[in-house]
Parts: sequence; structure tokens; C-alpha cells
Amino acid sequence: MYHPKIGLALGSGGARGFAHLGVIKVLNEENIPIDLIAGSSMGALVGALYTSGLDIDKLYKISSAFKRKYYLDFTVPKMGFIAGNRVKELIRMFTKNKNIEELDIPLSIVATDLLKAERVIFNQGPVASAVRASISIPGIFVPERIDGRILIDGGVIDKVPISVVKDMGADIVIAIDVSSVKIIEDITSIYDVILQSIEIMQNEVVNHKVMDADIMIRPLVTQYSTRAFTNIEEIIKTGEDSARLMVPQIKAVIEDWKEKKQKDE
Repeated sequence: MYHPKIGLALGSGGARGFAHLGVIKVLNEENIPIDLIAGSSMGALVGALYTSGLDIDKLYKISSAFKRKYYLDFTVPKMGFIAGNRVKELIRMFTKNKNIEELDIPLSIVATDLLKAERVIFNQGPVASAVRASISIPGIFVPERIDGRILIDGGVIDKVPISVVKDMGADIVIAIDVSSVKIIEDITSIYDVILQSIEIMQNEVVNHKVMDADIMIRPLVTQYSTRAFTNIEEIIKTGEDSARLMVPQIKAVIEDWKEKKQKDE
């Protein structure tokens, strides 16, 4: 019996990206295998934590470690307000200082080369450095430098990395998009200006890009801010709820794939 390789494309979205955990939990509960993962920005962070071998219940508990007070390390603004060393150390600790090629499930991490304006895909090397690059929101985090490149947020160039997980060999792609723009009226800081501007630009890119996934899950996270890490449990629950609604469709796609394979024999 043939079994499809199932790949997850975990999109960027700041705090809303914790909805990815809820989706992963439901897939595990429904015995839907996860064979490959590609992630941009917050999707890269969640993907790295999961593929490092942490079980989902533990991931739910440690998600609280990413509240702002634990990872913000302000610096004199030159290329960003946040140095990013504290969050990199958190990632290194939770992923047990692993390299990407040592993870339990194959993972690709997407970042953006600021100078060359091109996508950079990490599938080997230190997890913490690659994730730190992928979450480097321009203007907020100091860019990460790796092999002479100046790297920023993967979501700038590829918000939901569907093509990346396809290139990894996925037969079926389940994409999770948490990118809808939240209309806010209380823009009071430079952070609000930068992040809201990026959200609007990325949303326009997504609107004009073909999202060619077999299954698209869009958790209803619009009411949550991408920048306020204060509703993490609710965001995760939203991911669970959205995934449960899609389970019958996911299983149907898997069965269709198997039937087609049998006929092709």
C-alpha cells in the first residue's frame, strides 16, 4: 500500500503563528502523518520546535516562554530595535542546540536575503541561527548574518512556503495561512507602524499569488494582534478548531491519492 508524503507549509504571522501548534496537535490526534515541514518566520519557529522532538503538550506549555518580556533585548537602533540574542538563545535551548539535518522530521526554514532580494532556504546548519534569520522582522529585529548574507524575515518573500515543501518531495501539501490583516485603530508606536505596514504589503502579495496547496487551513485569528503575545492559548485553540473542520477533507485527499496510485500500478 502506498502512503503519500504529507508536507506542512507553516506561514508567517507573528503571535498568530501559534495557531500552527493547534493544527499539528489535531493532525497527530487524527493519525495524519507529518513527513515534511517548511516554515517562514513564526512558521519556522513552530516547525523547529516540533521537529526537534518536543511533544505537543510540552510545546503548549513552553509557548508561554515567547511572551515579550522573555525575549526582548533592546539595542541602540541602527539596523533594528531588538538585538535578537535572547530569542536565539531560547530557540537554541528548546531545540537542544541541534542542526537542521539532525531534526526528527525534515525541515526547511525560509529567510530573505536583504541585499540580493532573494529567498534563502536552510535545510542544514544550526537551527537557532536559521530560525533567528527567518523571524527577523525588518526594522524591528537586527538582521541575522550567515555566510556573508544579511538575512531578514522569511515572510517578506514567501509568506506561506508551499513551493518549498513541494520541492522537498511532498505528495500532499497542507498549508496554514495566518496572515489576514487586523484593522487596528490604536497605532501608537513605531512598532505598530512597521508591523502594520508589513502586514498590508504581505497581504497584497498573498492576494495576487496562487496558493497551490492541496489543503489550505486559515485559522480565524484576525481578531488577534501579530505583535501582542498575550492570547497564546486562545490562538492555539483557534488552530485546533480550524484543523478539526478540515480533517474530513484531508482524509479524503489522502484516500484519493492512494486510489490514484493503485490505479496507476
